[in-house]
Amino acid sequence: MPSPFPGMDPYLEQPDFWPEIHNRLITLIADTLIPQVRPKYRVAIEKRIYELNAPQNGDNSLLVGIPDVSVNRQTTSSPLNVAVAAPPTQPLTVQLPLPERIKQTYLEIRNLSTQEVVTAIEILSPVNKRTGEGRDTYLTKRQKILGSSTNLIEIDLLRQGEPMPMINPPSLTHYRVLVSDFTQRPKADLYAFNVQQSLPQFTVPLRSEDPWPTLDLQAILNQVYDRGGYDYVVDYQPDPIPPLSATDTAWMREVLDSQQG
Repeated sequence: MPSPFPGMDPYLEQPDFWPEIHNRLITLIADTLIPQVRPKYRVAIEKRIYELNAPQNGDNSLLVGIPDVSVNRQTTSSPLNVAVAAPPTQPLTVQLPLPERIKQTYLEIRNLSTQEVVTAIEILSPVNKRTGEGRDTYLTKRQKILGSSTNLIEIDLLRQGEPMPMINPPSLTHYRVLVSDFTQRPKADLYAFNVQQSLPQFTVPLRSEDPWPTLDLQAILNQVYDRGGYDYVVDYQPDPIPPLSATDTAWMREVLDSQQG
Protein backbone atom coordinates (compact mmCIF):
# COMPACT_ATOMS: atom_id res chain seq x y z
CA MET A 1 0.00 0.00 0.00
CA PRO A 2 1.45 3.42 -0.93
CA SER A 3 2.12 6.30 1.45
CA PRO A 4 -0.79 8.72 1.83
CA PHE A 5 1.50 11.61 0.87
CA PRO A 6 2.46 12.68 -2.67
CA GLY A 7 6.10 13.24 -1.69
CA MET A 8 8.14 12.66 1.43
CA ASP A 9 6.16 11.12 4.28
CA PRO A 10 7.07 13.36 7.27
CA TYR A 11 6.35 10.53 9.70
CA LEU A 12 9.28 8.55 8.31
CA GLU A 13 11.69 11.17 9.67
CA GLN A 14 11.10 10.26 13.31
CA PRO A 15 14.00 8.53 15.11
CA ASP A 16 12.23 5.17 15.41
CA PHE A 17 12.01 4.83 11.63
CA TRP A 18 14.79 6.87 10.04
CA PRO A 19 17.77 4.45 10.41
CA GLU A 20 15.73 1.72 8.71
CA ILE A 21 14.47 4.14 6.02
CA HIS A 22 18.07 5.26 5.39
CA ASN A 23 19.30 1.70 4.85
CA ARG A 24 16.35 0.72 2.67
CA LEU A 25 16.87 3.79 0.49
CA ILE A 26 20.56 2.97 0.07
CA THR A 27 19.79 -0.61 -0.95
CA LEU A 28 17.04 0.29 -3.42
CA ILE A 29 19.08 3.09 -5.00
CA ALA A 30 21.90 0.60 -5.53
CA ASP A 31 19.47 -1.96 -6.99
CA THR A 32 18.10 0.70 -9.36
CA LEU A 33 21.52 1.86 -10.56
CA ILE A 34 23.27 -1.48 -11.07
CA PRO A 35 21.39 -2.51 -14.26
CA GLN A 36 21.95 0.97 -15.70
CA VAL A 37 25.72 1.20 -15.16
CA ARG A 38 26.97 -2.36 -15.67
CA PRO A 39 29.32 -3.71 -16.88
CA LYS A 40 31.69 -0.74 -16.74
CA TYR A 41 30.77 0.43 -13.22
CA ARG A 42 30.15 -1.20 -9.88
CA VAL A 43 27.76 0.22 -7.25
CA ALA A 44 29.24 -0.48 -3.82
CA ILE A 45 27.52 -0.04 -0.45
CA GLU A 46 30.06 1.37 1.97
CA LYS A 47 29.86 1.95 5.74
CA ARG A 48 31.09 4.83 7.86
CA ILE A 49 31.30 4.54 11.66
CA TYR A 50 31.10 7.61 13.88
CA GLU A 51 32.45 7.53 17.43
CA LEU A 52 30.63 10.37 19.15
CA ASN A 53 31.56 11.47 22.64
CA ALA A 54 28.73 12.53 24.89
CA PRO A 55 28.60 16.30 25.48
CA GLN A 56 29.53 17.76 28.83
CA ASN A 57 26.72 20.34 28.94
CA GLY A 58 24.08 18.14 30.53
CA ASP A 59 22.58 16.93 27.25
CA ASN A 60 22.03 13.18 27.63
CA SER A 61 20.84 12.59 24.06
CA LEU A 62 24.06 10.80 23.11
CA LEU A 63 24.33 8.60 26.19
CA VAL A 64 23.16 5.05 25.67
CA GLY A 65 22.52 2.24 28.11
CA ILE A 66 23.42 4.25 31.19
CA PRO A 67 21.22 4.25 34.28
CA ASP A 68 20.13 7.43 35.99
CA VAL A 69 22.53 9.04 38.44
CA SER A 70 21.73 8.12 42.01
CA VAL A 71 23.28 9.19 45.29
CA ASN A 72 23.13 6.85 48.26
CA ARG A 73 22.78 8.67 51.54
CA GLN A 74 23.22 7.11 54.96
CA THR A 75 21.96 8.61 58.18
CA THR A 76 23.26 7.75 61.59
CA SER A 77 21.41 8.36 64.86
CA SER A 78 23.23 8.39 68.19
CA PRO A 79 22.55 9.52 71.73
CA LEU A 80 23.26 13.15 72.53
CA ASN A 81 26.70 14.08 73.85
CA VAL A 82 28.15 10.72 72.84
CA ALA A 83 31.17 10.78 70.57
CA VAL A 84 30.65 8.51 67.57
CA ALA A 85 33.26 7.62 64.97
CA ALA A 86 32.52 9.01 61.51
CA PRO A 87 31.18 6.33 59.17
CA PRO A 88 33.49 5.20 56.39
CA THR A 89 33.18 7.03 53.09
CA GLN A 90 30.66 5.37 50.82
CA PRO A 91 30.94 5.45 47.02
CA LEU A 92 28.54 7.45 44.92
CA THR A 93 27.08 6.29 41.63
CA VAL A 94 28.14 8.66 38.85
CA GLN A 95 27.57 8.85 35.12
CA LEU A 96 30.37 8.59 32.55
CA PRO A 97 30.32 10.10 29.03
CA LEU A 98 30.59 6.90 27.01
CA PRO A 99 30.97 7.24 23.23
CA GLU A 100 28.13 6.34 20.91
CA ARG A 101 28.85 4.29 17.80
CA ILE A 102 26.75 5.28 14.81
CA LYS A 103 26.94 3.27 11.59
CA GLN A 104 25.99 5.05 8.38
CA THR A 105 25.89 3.56 4.88
CA TYR A 106 26.53 5.38 1.61
CA LEU A 107 27.11 4.46 -2.04
CA GLU A 108 30.10 4.65 -4.33
CA ILE A 109 29.97 4.11 -8.08
CA ARG A 110 33.37 2.80 -9.09
CA ASN A 111 35.04 2.08 -12.39
CA LEU A 112 35.23 -1.71 -12.29
CA SER A 113 38.64 -1.96 -13.97
CA THR A 114 40.45 0.85 -12.10
CA GLN A 115 38.39 0.93 -8.83
CA GLU A 116 38.29 4.73 -9.19
CA VAL A 117 35.37 6.29 -7.29
CA VAL A 118 33.47 8.16 -9.97
CA THR A 119 30.37 9.19 -7.99
CA ALA A 120 29.54 9.27 -4.28
CA ILE A 121 25.91 9.14 -3.14
CA GLU A 122 25.13 10.27 0.40
CA ILE A 123 21.83 10.22 2.29
CA LEU A 124 22.08 12.57 5.24
CA SER A 125 21.28 11.41 8.78
CA PRO A 126 20.64 13.46 11.93
CA VAL A 127 24.29 13.04 12.96
CA ASN A 128 25.30 14.96 9.82
CA LYS A 129 22.93 17.84 10.51
CA ARG A 130 23.53 18.57 14.18
CA THR A 131 26.55 20.44 15.48
CA GLY A 132 29.31 18.15 16.67
CA GLU A 133 31.82 15.52 15.66
CA GLY A 134 29.54 13.70 13.25
CA ARG A 135 28.83 16.83 11.21
CA ASP A 136 32.49 17.86 11.27
CA THR A 137 33.57 14.43 10.02
CA TYR A 138 31.06 14.49 7.20
CA LEU A 139 31.90 18.05 6.15
CA THR A 140 35.59 17.11 5.97
CA LYS A 141 34.78 14.24 3.63
CA ARG A 142 32.41 16.46 1.62
CA GLN A 143 35.12 19.05 1.06
CA LYS A 144 37.54 16.37 -0.11
CA ILE A 145 35.01 15.14 -2.65
CA LEU A 146 34.25 18.66 -3.87
CA GLY A 147 37.96 19.23 -4.38
CA SER A 148 38.36 16.05 -6.40
CA SER A 149 37.15 14.57 -9.70
CA THR A 150 34.44 12.57 -7.92
CA ASN A 151 30.82 13.52 -8.58
CA LEU A 152 28.57 13.98 -5.54
CA ILE A 153 24.89 13.36 -4.93
CA GLU A 154 23.64 14.47 -1.51
CA ILE A 155 20.09 13.58 -0.49
CA ASP A 156 18.59 15.42 2.49
CA LEU A 157 15.13 14.16 3.48
CA LEU A 158 15.24 15.50 7.04
CA ARG A 159 13.59 18.78 8.02
CA GLN A 160 15.37 19.02 11.35
CA GLY A 161 18.96 20.21 11.67
CA GLU A 162 21.27 22.52 9.78
CA PRO A 163 21.44 22.14 5.99
CA MET A 164 24.78 21.58 4.28
CA PRO A 165 26.69 24.77 3.45
CA MET A 166 26.29 26.46 0.07
CA ILE A 167 27.24 29.84 -1.33
CA ASN A 168 24.18 32.05 -1.80
CA PRO A 169 21.70 29.25 -1.04
CA PRO A 170 18.07 29.67 -2.18
CA SER A 171 15.19 30.06 0.24
CA LEU A 172 15.14 27.29 2.82
CA THR A 173 12.90 24.35 1.95
CA HIS A 174 12.02 21.19 3.85
CA TYR A 175 14.13 18.86 1.69
CA ARG A 176 17.02 19.06 -0.78
CA VAL A 177 18.85 16.93 -3.33
CA LEU A 178 22.23 18.20 -4.52
CA VAL A 179 23.73 16.86 -7.76
CA SER A 180 27.33 17.98 -8.30
CA ASP A 181 28.98 17.08 -11.59
CA PHE A 182 32.67 17.70 -10.94
CA THR A 183 33.16 19.22 -14.41
CA GLN A 184 30.68 22.00 -13.55
CA ARG A 185 32.03 23.01 -10.14
CA PRO A 186 31.61 25.28 -8.28
CA LYS A 187 28.12 25.17 -9.83
CA ALA A 188 25.76 22.32 -8.97
CA ASP A 189 22.10 21.40 -9.44
CA LEU A 190 19.93 21.75 -6.35
CA TYR A 191 16.46 20.23 -6.19
CA ALA A 192 14.74 22.06 -3.33
CA PHE A 193 11.21 20.97 -2.40
CA ASN A 194 8.69 20.92 0.43
CA VAL A 195 6.49 18.30 2.04
CA GLN A 196 3.59 19.00 -0.33
CA GLN A 197 5.74 18.30 -3.42
CA SER A 198 6.92 15.04 -4.92
CA LEU A 199 10.57 13.97 -4.80
CA PRO A 200 12.62 14.72 -7.92
CA GLN A 201 13.84 12.57 -10.78
CA PHE A 202 17.40 13.30 -11.93
CA THR A 203 20.37 11.85 -13.79
CA VAL A 204 23.40 10.53 -11.93
CA PRO A 205 26.66 11.97 -13.30
CA LEU A 206 29.37 9.56 -14.36
CA ARG A 207 32.16 10.28 -16.85
CA SER A 208 31.21 12.43 -19.83
CA GLU A 209 31.78 9.64 -22.38
CA ASP A 210 29.26 7.30 -20.70
CA PRO A 211 25.44 7.37 -20.59
CA TRP A 212 24.16 8.62 -17.26
CA PRO A 213 21.58 6.59 -15.32
CA THR A 214 18.34 8.05 -14.02
CA LEU A 215 17.04 7.98 -10.47
CA ASP A 216 13.35 8.50 -9.74
CA LEU A 217 13.59 9.23 -6.04
CA GLN A 218 9.83 9.29 -5.53
CA ALA A 219 9.40 5.85 -7.06
CA ILE A 220 12.21 4.53 -4.85
CA LEU A 221 10.67 6.02 -1.69
CA ASN A 222 7.31 4.48 -2.63
CA GLN A 223 8.98 1.07 -2.86
CA VAL A 224 10.64 1.59 0.52
CA TYR A 225 7.27 2.44 2.08
CA ASP A 226 5.54 -0.55 0.51
CA ARG A 227 8.25 -3.13 1.23
CA GLY A 228 8.63 -1.95 4.81
CA GLY A 229 4.88 -2.22 5.47
CA TYR A 230 4.79 1.28 6.94
CA ASP A 231 1.09 1.66 6.14
CA TYR A 232 0.30 -0.50 9.18
CA VAL A 233 3.36 0.47 11.25
CA VAL A 234 3.10 4.26 11.26
CA ASP A 235 0.66 5.92 13.67
CA TYR A 236 -0.73 8.96 11.84
CA GLN A 237 -2.77 10.24 14.79
CA PRO A 238 -0.12 12.34 16.61
CA ASP A 239 1.89 15.04 14.86
CA PRO A 240 5.08 13.96 13.11
CA ILE A 241 8.52 14.48 14.65
CA PRO A 242 9.59 17.21 14.09
CA PRO A 243 6.19 18.93 13.79
CA LEU A 244 5.09 20.81 10.68
CA SER A 245 3.97 24.42 10.46
CA ALA A 246 0.30 25.24 11.03
CA THR A 247 -0.32 25.54 7.28
CA ASP A 248 1.41 22.27 6.45
CA THR A 249 -0.31 20.54 9.37
CA ALA A 250 -3.72 21.58 8.05
CA TRP A 251 -2.78 20.26 4.60
CA MET A 252 -1.46 17.03 6.14
CA ARG A 253 -4.70 16.42 8.03
CA GLU A 254 -6.71 16.98 4.86
CA VAL A 255 -4.59 14.41 3.05
CA LEU A 256 -4.93 11.85 5.83
CA ASP A 257 -8.70 12.45 6.17
CA SER A 258 -9.18 12.00 2.42
CA GLN A 259 -7.36 8.66 2.59
CA GLN A 260 -9.68 7.46 5.35
CA GLY A 261 -12.75 8.60 3.43
